[in-house]
Amino acid sequence: MDDNSPRSKEVARVGLISFGRSKTDCTIRSISAFGAALDLAADEKIPDEFALTVIPDGDLRRCAVVWRKEKRVAVAFY
Repeated sequence: MDDNSPRSKEVARVGLISFGRSKTDCTIRSISAFGAALDLAADEKIPDEFALTVIPDGDLRRCAVVWRKEKRVAVAFY
């Protein structure tokens, strides 16, 4: 699969979720041009829209939650 593929890539990268004055770490499990699957700590509460910074790239993406299940959240980029 080349880097221009629209399919998600399985990764294990660190991300930073920010909303309001809050920030929390997450693990990016998969990512594509359209969205990502994120793993959170069990007690993390995040809103339906937030900013995701991909570390170490520094790419900032605006996200909307598509679904939530236990500690995993799927988001769409906009």
